[in-house]
Amino acid sequence: MTAAVLPGRFVRHSGYLTVRSVRALIRQPWYVAVTLVQPIVWLLLFGQLFKSVVHIPGFAASGSYLEFITPGVIMMTSLFSAGWAGTVYIEDMNRGVMDRLLASPVSRGAMMVATLAYQSIVTVIQSLAVFAIAYACGARFGGGVSGVVVTLVAASLLTVVFAALSNAVALLVRQQDALIGISQFLSLPLPFLSSALIAAVLSPPWVRHVANYNPVDWAVVVSRQALSGAPDVGVVAPRLAALAGLAVVMGWVATRAFGAYQRSV
Repeated sequence: MTAAVLPGRFVRHSGYLTVRSVRALIRQPWYVAVTLVQPIVWLLLFGQLFKSVVHIPGFAASGSYLEFITPGVIMMTSLFSAGWAGTVYIEDMNRGVMDRLLASPVSRGAMMVATLAYQSIVTVIQSLAVFAIAYACGARFGGGVSGVVVTLVAASLLTVVFAALSNAVALLVRQQDALIGISQFLSLPLPFLSSALIAAVLSPPWVRHVANYNPVDWAVVVSRQALSGAPDVGVVAPRLAALAGLAVVMGWVATRAFGAYQRSV
């Protein structure tokens, strides 16, 4: 009986906390709009500024540079938004909400799952908006709806990985400035150590080597393959599995960070 009740309570608590965050987002819809300013600049500026690079021998892009860069912009947006996830925890700490939640029957796992679910919802909204903008600018993707769905899955998994990392850092440092500095230090280099902006074949060998272990590159490659209309399952499946596995590990690590926070209070 207890084993059946606990999972049910965990799901309910996760749902309640997720709805709490979504309601806050509905009251402040400008947040999503502001986060789209940067990807719009990337799409419109980079898409035009570097549109001729697809003609470089070896680039191997079947469409326009706008179509090539769209998966990269989606994953970069997911990455940078996820890096700010921990700021919600910092605010809860400053207002005393965090301590009240930890003293309540709500499990730490439910608190973490709710935060990650909320961040994933934001990512889906952002990603669909980027797709809409790219489509309005002339981008077309052979993968159709299925390609978009796979992209949303990859973007959500990438979000979970880095949102969990941001939450863990927030619980450990408990300071807004420190969180922002660490998040920027970790997230800024990753898009440039991937194929988000340029074909991997044109990157230096050491960058291509690093990209093999870069979750951002995994997500970009999955999306680009899915949107191509003729995805290579042997390329997509291992990277999606790696993203899913890393998301689970990071979620577990972030949940364990609650203990460090409580010991330091």
